[in-house]
Amino acid sequence: MEAMMVGMLAETPVHSGSGQSMGAIDLPVQREATTSYPIIVGSSVKGSMRDAVEKTELKTRVDELFGIAETAGQVGVTDARLLLLPVRTLHQAYLWVTCPYALEKFYRDLLLLGLHEQSYWQGLQIADHEVMTEAGETGQAIYLEEYVYTQVNPNADWDRILETLKPLMHHEQARLRLPQQLAIISDAEFRHFAEYGLTVRARNQLNDDKKSQNLWYEESLPPDTLLYFMVISRFHDDKAVADIGEWLVRHPYLQVGGNESVGQGWCILQQYSGGVA
Repeated sequence: MEAMMVGMLAETPVHSGSGQSMGAIDLPVQREATTSYPIIVGSSVKGSMRDAVEKTELKTRVDELFGIAETAGQVGVTDARLLLLPVRTLHQAYLWVTCPYALEKFYRDLLLLGLHEQSYWQGLQIADHEVMTEAGETGQAIYLEEYVYTQVNPNADWDRILETLKPLMHHEQARLRLPQQLAIISDAEFRHFAEYGLTVRARNQLNDDKKSQNLWYEESLPPDTLLYFMVISRFHDDKAVADIGEWLVRHPYLQVGGNESVGQGWCILQQYSGGVA
């Protein structure tokens, strides 16, 4: 095993900051420049993994695996890409929303890692204001935030999409909920939710007299957001990737991004175990 894919399911809000202000939001999350999708950059994921490994039985190999200032490590870690975003709906607590382009990128990454011999991606044609989901009946109005969508029938790829997404989720309960909570919308409308549908919180710093001396607005990924990243051997050393995979089984929880002291950034990791298509 020279590479593996890892699902990252947010258990608490995750703030992986971009370090620059954006409009009314003082501390936005990191985003892809072309799509505006939220991401967690590879250096942040790798740094969090290194810090976690240093506290466990694998600490003797941390420099070898992740590198030091003078020498690169045995593995590379990619950006964590957004795949499923929880969005409020009137029908239940939320729907996991994605789009054809996000799914296409996911399948292409499976091909890159050799986890599928060939992509069974057939391409979804979803118009604006349409949603493919099992959460209602065909033609029914589905409400996502303040927007109304018309439900369309899941196509022939639906079951394959479900079976390919489930191995990224650590919790069995989440896998069981996925068929009734997955929603696929158009690329353009998914970008809207990825840009404007995240959690924004007002935070305040008080002085000794309990008066505000610094008010700021901070963006974060909501709990149950599903991302994924890849761990790839740099020297075709399958032992390095296998050791990290075994470590993940024993230590699936990882804290990434800022605000650890207020309980943010906790995710649960799951090595992808899907078979070859």
